[in-house]
Amino acid sequence: MAAVLAGAFVAQAAGALLPDVPLLLAATAVSLTVEGVLYRWQPGMLSLLAKSHADITVRHVLRDLLLVVGLLRLGEHGREQQFAWPVAGLLAFYALHCAIQAVSVLVRRTRTPPVLTRNIDASALRLSPAPAAPLRRPGHRLLLLGLPTTAGLAAAAVTGEPLPAAAGITVSVVLAAAGLGALLVRLLPSRRPAGEQEVLGWFDAWLADYRPTVGLYFSGGVSSAYQANMWLETMSRLDGRPVVILRERFMVARIAATDIPVVCLPKVSTLMRLEHSTLRVLIHPSNSGKTSQVLRIPSIKHAFVNHGESDKLSSCNPYAKAYDEVWVAGPQARERYARAAVGVEDKDVVEIGRPQLDAVRPRSGPPAAGARTTVLYAPTWEGWDGNPGNTSVVAAGENLVRALLADPAVRLLYKPHPLTGSVQPAAGAADRRIRELVRAANRERPAASAGPERSAPELERLTAELDRLTAAGVREGADQVERMLAQSAPPPGRAEAVARATAAWEEAYWASLPADEHQIVTGVRPTLYSCFNAADLLISDVSSVISDFLASGKPYAVANTSGLSEEAFRAEFPTAAAATVLTPDAGGVPELLEAVRHPEKDELADTRAELKLRLLGPDEPASQERCNAALHGLYAAALHRRAHGGQAEARRHPHSQRLAEELLSGLPGQRRDSDAGTGAPTAADAETVGPVTPPSRSGPPA
Repeated sequence: MAAVLAGAFVAQAAGALLPDVPLLLAATAVSLTVEGVLYRWQPGMLSLLAKSHADITVRHVLRDLLLVVGLLRLGEHGREQQFAWPVAGLLAFYALHCAIQAVSVLVRRTRTPPVLTRNIDASALRLSPAPAAPLRRPGHRLLLLGLPTTAGLAAAAVTGEPLPAAAGITVSVVLAAAGLGALLVRLLPSRRPAGEQEVLGWFDAWLADYRPTVGLYFSGGVSSAYQANMWLETMSRLDGRPVVILRERFMVARIAATDIPVVCLPKVSTLMRLEHSTLRVLIHPSNSGKTSQVLRIPSIKHAFVNHGESDKLSSCNPYAKAYDEVWVAGPQARERYARAAVGVEDKDVVEIGRPQLDAVRPRSGPPAAGARTTVLYAPTWEGWDGNPGNTSVVAAGENLVRALLADPAVRLLYKPHPLTGSVQPAAGAADRRIRELVRAANRERPAASAGPERSAPELERLTAELDRLTAAGVREGADQVERMLAQSAPPPGRAEAVARATAAWEEAYWASLPADEHQIVTGVRPTLYSCFNAADLLISDVSSVISDFLASGKPYAVANTSGLSEEAFRAEFPTAAAATVLTPDAGGVPELLEAVRHPEKDELADTRAELKLRLLGPDEPASQERCNAALHGLYAAALHRRAHGGQAEARRHPHSQRLAEELLSGLPGQRRDSDAGTGAPTAADAETVGPVTPPSRSGPPA
């Protein structure tokens, strides 16, 4: 398309200089069409053109300039005087365009608050809908407002009269002036959202009113939101008043539906305001460069929970020693840190299980006689370190899928990792080939029997209901301030309604699928754990997927693409101890399927039960209870540290100290030390931490 655009400009220049009216008009029409195509389908090319100093303004000026040149060369000499006023109007239009751009930058600055929120009533900040998209986006604005000008100039080239050009330019000038006026009104004090200091004061007041006790801290890239999303439900069930702390503005929209208050604090100076709040524990599902910034806050204790456990190096990262505690699933992870010798002391490792796995149902038995054996192939991605053993997609994926598809009694669920191909193009190419194998197998199978007749309409109804409950509630093109306005305090009971709708949707989804049809599962629904429940067998790589699948008690296999022998592979990766280890040629697949269908041939059942205990810990007490107990212990440690030197803290931050006193008085089982004078909690207080009253989602005081 870029070549077509360049060719259109060359043709337009030729049409203007010859002059040739049909060529001039055709080239102009083609260039405008290509602009629309680029904006709609190839935004990356627009970025490349802008980097080459050929942005939309340059292209639009060049297009109109060539039309003016063509007009001046048509007909008799001395036409310059006739087109003087249209040219002056054209200059005025581009001046207005530049003015709109400058004012839109000012408006955008007033609408970039230092704190972004979700699930919090922020109406006190004078929030308002965003300006129309053409006023905020120079490319869309110039194409839209400049279209009458271009059309008028083209019409003048046909008629040879300046009137059409003057009319088109006048329309563009009027529209641009109206747009400029609309933006200027938004800079009036009464129309601007709250300024930085006002927002920060409001945020401090909200912290004082809500009094958060535990937070989920997350910073990451565009595709990493799943790492935080998997902990949202666990956070909502913790004792205390939870909050989600984000650092990137774009991440606010990527956090899944939740009733937990979400705040985004992009600047370090704003983040440091948490020191004077009642927040005492932060839970970290991932490491990032910005984690070190929050670790500076002395009043907060930090626990690293990771976003899954496996035998990969990321599950025993040396960065973990920066946290006060490392919360792991079971004894195996504790031993992993000890073997790795990365500086994490054994006393700082706390076993909590995997609270998310409550959604995984235990095995009820082998596939029924005559029923399909459902196999879930869920490989991980290639990772950052270039290790060919990270993912089986490249070296073994196609062989595994062919072997599974060759068995007529198998139904395959292929669920690739969302980051597959993001580092190595070969992994992305292999993923695409695997998808095509699955589609081809479906085409070759006899017509699959559909699900129950009512399943499809019911699924559509439940999808609409779930989309309604989880929708962001903002229009396309909304900016940060408009999103804060639309995503204020959630209605009571929304989280419970989402949970019920999700369970009903998953049941309807699986019931609607033809029993014989292979599936490629992508997107957020159905979840990985829902796929676990539908599968009889898992084939995956060394990743947290196999650790989590152990909760089901079902057979699983691990692809060995590391180049190690099976014995060395099992020794290197303990999570494979209860797995069938498959080679890249997929030679053991038939025997594996036979063991799944006939439990008496399953020689690894007892080993799986033992490994589940080692990886995930005991079933009792429940993982959520152990997680709560770990939170109470770390919260008590935070209070104890605060008590140490409480007099100095009270002198430095009296407002923060008052909040701590109020928080302490609200914790069941706590007492106030009347002799301390400062209200600082004592060591005895720290040892008697009780459950905290569930949070209310009220906004800040007026």
